[in-house]
Amino acid sequence: MTKAAELAKMGEVLTNGQIGGRRNIIINGAMQVAQRGTSTTGVGTADGYFACDRWNYGQGGVSQAGRQTISQSTDTPDEFKNSLKLDCTTADTSIAAGEAIIIRQRIEGQDLAQLKKGTSDAETVTVSFYAKANGNFNYVVELEDVTNTRHIAHLFSVTSSWQRFTVTFAGDTSGALTLDTASRFALNFWLHGGATYTGGTLQTTWAGVTAANRAAGISSFNSSTDNEFFLTGVQLEVGSVATPFEHRSFGEELALCQRYFYRWKTDGEAYSNLCIGGCTSTSVARGVAQLPQIMRSNASVSSSGTFRIVSMGGGVRTGITITINRGHTLQPFMDFSSSGGSNLTAGNPAEMGANNDNDSIIDFNAEL
Repeated sequence: MTKAAELAKMGEVLTNGQIGGRRNIIINGAMQVAQRGTSTTGVGTADGYFACDRWNYGQGGVSQAGRQTISQSTDTPDEFKNSLKLDCTTADTSIAAGEAIIIRQRIEGQDLAQLKKGTSDAETVTVSFYAKANGNFNYVVELEDVTNTRHIAHLFSVTSSWQRFTVTFAGDTSGALTLDTASRFALNFWLHGGATYTGGTLQTTWAGVTAANRAAGISSFNSSTDNEFFLTGVQLEVGSVATPFEHRSFGEELALCQRYFYRWKTDGEAYSNLCIGGCTSTSVARGVAQLPQIMRSNASVSSSGTFRIVSMGGGVRTGITITINRGHTLQPFMDFSSSGGSNLTAGNPAEMGANNDNDSIIDFNAEL
């Protein structure tokens, strides 16, 4: 091998090798983690997080006639185990102006200092991802500066075969980001939109957000129940070169996701306990929930299934309502308030958890 060839090979290794520490700003880009479950049907009435963690479904604030199923799929390109799949289950050919379908990831400001956005040294960034559909369609990938209401977009064309797409966006010298724990930036995939979002000219350079320029030129995902869209291997990184996808272990990815959402579930253990605490009255017990990660902010809580309080000094209460008494990003104080069963004694220790229910769930939510 000549010296020139050796140097060229070294440059290739430096460009494409897994060196230089963490590169991918996106969490769960390989769609490995799905704490909420692997499939959600009837999507289309509201924004939300369905199936794969950290990937939000947005619809422009307008309830649409079309409906979709969002799932974690095993249809993938080589080197990946999972993808996010969107399947049109109810078509809608009469598109209201404000309709939209956006698959997006919102990003905390404090994770974006390396972009140097709003300075003369603003960095070029590259988005890479794998996608396919059931045919030929045009969709849009967009970077959105939420802090300063700015954006830049690119139209891409999918086919029925997996392709890797790479899009390089210039750095934005206007509008510094607020580097805190709030949603300050987003990576958006536009799959469907009414005239409000498609009536202009696609914004391919950084500018203030004009709604009509956000998704101009896209196909309508809701046009047929045949329509499917698959996405995986999503990477957002500083620089003008799309490096190989940064694979993280499932454990690492799960921990990153649990900063925003954690689902406690019984997993088949009918009397699984969430926490230990004490009785504060004849019908209420309080405990500290042990979360696996420090959450982004004080979480909200929701639950499904049946729960109980078991007092160590005697008494079992049922008919439980669960609330957060005092927020904490790692150990929130939980109140279990009951309407049935035998009375508790204030001051006695107690344990709180599922009541003969293999499918009890408590969700802690600190999503952006």
